[in-house]
Amino acid sequence: MILPIYLYGQPVLKKVAEPIKKDYPKLEELIANMYETMHNADGVGLAAPQIGLPIRLFVVDGSGFKDEKVKNFKQVFINATLLEESGEEWDFNEGCLSIPKVREDVSRPYNLVIEYQDENFVKKKEKFEGTAARIIQHEYDHIEGILFVEKISPLRKVMIKGKLNDILKGQVEVDFPSRFYTPKKGKR
Repeated sequence: MILPIYLYGQPVLKKVAEPIKKDYPKLEELIANMYETMHNADGVGLAAPQIGLPIRLFVVDGSGFKDEKVKNFKQVFINATLLEESGEEWDFNEGCLSIPKVREDVSRPYNLVIEYQDENFVKKKEKFEGTAARIIQHEYDHIEGILFVEKISPLRKVMIKGKLNDILKGQVEVDFPSRFYTPKKGKR
C-alpha cells in the first residue's frame, strides 16, 4: 500500500524517533508499504518519520543509482545507531522526498560504521562507504530529526527559502500521495 509522504514543515520530521521492539504491530506489512511508497515516489531511501511515524526505522534501495556498488543495496535498518563517520568529506547533490523540487550539495564523510537490527531483529554492525554510506547518512538524519537542508551553507539556505516556503504553503506539485503541513488554528 502506498502511504502519503509527509512534507517539509510537518513536526514529525523534526523529532528524534523512538526505538521499536520486535512485537511492533504489523512491522512486516509496514516495511513492505515503505518500500512500495519509496519506489512509487522514485526514492532510494525512506524513513518512518517521512510517513508520519516517529520510530527508528528506515529502508534503502540503491537500485536507482548507476553506481555498481549500490545497485544491489537493499536493506532495512531498525533502531540504528551511527557509531563512527570517517574519511574525507565529499559533496553530493542530495534531494529528499519530504522536500520536493529542492536539491543541494551536501558534504558528508565517505565512511561510516553503523549498528542496527535487520527486519528479523538480528543485531548487526557494518561499515559502509561512498554512495551507500551517503544514503544511510541521509536516512539516519531523518530518525534524528535532521533534514538535509540544515547541512547546507547559510547562503544556499537563503537562496532556497522561497522554495521551502512554497512547500509550507502547499504550493508545490508532487506526483505521489503527500501530506502538507497545516498549522492548527491560532498558531503560526
